[in-house]
Amino acid sequence: MTTTRQVAPDATSDGVPPARQARPAEERHATELAFLAAYDDGPRPPGWALTPRAVVTFICGSGGEPLELPKGRRSGADVTTPGDGTPGDGQAPPSRLVVEAKFVGERALVERCVVTLAGERGLLLVGEPGTAKSMLSELLAAAVCGTSALTVQGTAGTTEDAFRYGWNYALLLAQGPSPQALVASPVLTAMRSGRVARVEEITRCLPEVQDALVSILSDRRVSVPELAGTPDAQVAAAPGFTVIATANLRDRGVSEMSAALKRRFNFETVNPIADPEAETALVRGQATAVVGRAGAAFRVDDAVLDALVTVFRDLRSGRSAEGWDVERPGTVMSTAEAVQVAASLGVAAAYLPSGDVLDLVPGHLLGVVRKDDPADHSRLLGYWDGPVRRRAEDGSAMWRRLWDLRENLR
Repeated sequence: MTTTRQVAPDATSDGVPPARQARPAEERHATELAFLAAYDDGPRPPGWALTPRAVVTFICGSGGEPLELPKGRRSGADVTTPGDGTPGDGQAPPSRLVVEAKFVGERALVERCVVTLAGERGLLLVGEPGTAKSMLSELLAAAVCGTSALTVQGTAGTTEDAFRYGWNYALLLAQGPSPQALVASPVLTAMRSGRVARVEEITRCLPEVQDALVSILSDRRVSVPELAGTPDAQVAAAPGFTVIATANLRDRGVSEMSAALKRRFNFETVNPIADPEAETALVRGQATAVVGRAGAAFRVDDAVLDALVTVFRDLRSGRSAEGWDVERPGTVMSTAEAVQVAASLGVAAAYLPSGDVLDLVPGHLLGVVRKDDPADHSRLLGYWDGPVRRRAEDGSAMWRRLWDLRENLR
């Protein structure tokens, strides 16, 4: 006889909300958002939850320095470490807080993004896959309007309804076109409330679907002809409404944007992380979080992570740190992929400990490069025969061990 354990979807037995694999940025960083709202009371664009300067600080951090609320706005206990991201519980923000950096990239890029949004212009984040475009979009939306949830995921099957509106057909058949039967899209909801709408992978949408945004971004209103003659026949955008979209520069099955739509967006390119130390720290932090959610501690040596990130950077750029030429694989060797490999190593070390975790690196790398072009297998072997072998010959024990593992790539 078997029994089935039923779990309430919205609460545990003691009324506490259940754990989730991922929480939106506005929940993860609620303490920091509340603090910055009280910390900087300067001028804010209409509808903004924070000042533009506070938005930049939220994303780029306070440089490790604690910020202090002015005495007239102080309440709560001092906190001198980064916020724990506990969702807002109605308590006053702390009077002292170090704001953690959440995006590894140029501060000038973030500032340009904030200026674009403050001017209510559409923002398009473009770049290689895995460069944190979606994360930056989420952080910007959470800081500007308090929610990142008004999101459309672009696909080849996305219809114009995702940008405008649809209908509850049961109500439509029962009472005809009415405001109650109308189902607002995330974009239309953002227009009504003066918030930021996000469109992920906009170039995966068909051109005629993309162009539904042209009139929205230029006229700032949506007509609902089915409700003609009623006050709801036209929805005008409230102050603060704008759109953040993302697009990959290197992807298959994408649709070219029309010239008219391109003119409605300010393009900003999100590049791979330039600093190897910063990338290694990011990979370590993100992988630690993933393994932590899996219920284990992250126990991968820093030397292994350094070697892993070095491999990704060499293959991504086509040149090793020493200046040796490397044949680039067709697949994208992104930081996001490096995080996934590091997390897999951490999970294996925690739950399947058997020998040196370094022994697992070649197999995971092979899993990454085989995603697109079968010829990438030989390119990875070529990398082993080049930089890996040369570093091993220079006396590095770490690279010597990796060289010895070449057979694991076959």
